[in-house]
Amino acid sequence: MELMTSLNNALVAALGPLGPLIAVGGLGVLLVLLTLPVLLARKLDPMEKLQKSLKAEAEAKRSKKGNQLRSADKNDKLEKFATFLEPKTEGEMTAARLQMMQAGYRSKNAVRTFHAVQFVLGLGLLAAGVIYALIISQTQALDTQTLLLYTLGPGVAGYFLPRRYINTRIKNRKQEITNGFPDALDMMLVCVEAGQSLDQSIIRVSREIRAGYPALAEELDIVAQEVKAGKDRVQVLRDMSERAGVPDVASFVTVLIQSATFGTSIAEALRVFSSEMRDKRVMRAEEKANTIPTKLTLGTMLFTVPPLMIILIGPSLHGIATQLTGTHF
Repeated sequence: MELMTSLNNALVAALGPLGPLIAVGGLGVLLVLLTLPVLLARKLDPMEKLQKSLKAEAEAKRSKKGNQLRSADKNDKLEKFATFLEPKTEGEMTAARLQMMQAGYRSKNAVRTFHAVQFVLGLGLLAAGVIYALIISQTQALDTQTLLLYTLGPGVAGYFLPRRYINTRIKNRKQEITNGFPDALDMMLVCVEAGQSLDQSIIRVSREIRAGYPALAEELDIVAQEVKAGKDRVQVLRDMSERAGVPDVASFVTVLIQSATFGTSIAEALRVFSSEMRDKRVMRAEEKANTIPTKLTLGTMLFTVPPLMIILIGPSLHGIATQLTGTHF
């Protein structure tokens, strides 16, 4: 604390009342200016150069033939900042893409856009905090801790808010898939027993449950489209399990793979597994119901006991106070 106080006094003596704020802002700008050239000027590995060259050749061939598969995206403007906005290692990039897919963002530029939003929002709120601190400092004196809180607090919040949003979205999607999966299994079992194949039942179930569980319908629709495209069904199911990140879906994929491997009836496997999923849903509902009394205890103590005590003890306290003071209220 003594060091911070002495530093604050030195900055005030050298730069005036706004000395600490000017020093913090200048230090932040200096760090950004020193970091950006180093990151942007990073040398590419030979494999990265080869991949980029092959990608450029493929894109040139597609443009010559006029057979582009998708229209240009506005997020492609961030391509030149890819070395700064994307993870440096393949493992980190794979984990980041998986997290974006679990949140429902399947674009190839999702990771890059997410880090760009983090960077812009962090710097924007940092600048807003500096402006706010300048306005406040005109009317009242601010100590060093308050100054740092006003300037760095919004920047830190702006940097971590996108991460919080992604985590919340992933949690909600997983909960939605968990809630809708037993119903989807029952519908799939009905379709299979009616004579449809597994691929046809997946397409039908994804169309029927889209209104109630859009996240699960989207995952099943991706499975159906990938199987139509000729991808191996086992790999498609494993990809769905990885994208969903739900234990029930992983168990379902394992059951289907084992059923296909050992040649057992898919309808019988679905019947047994759907029954287990219904039992698990009932158990989850009972678990939540059993926690209700505990959650209501605090509300009961706060809103029931004090009025009851006032009603029971209030007249006695009033009588005692009347006898002690000799006056009637």
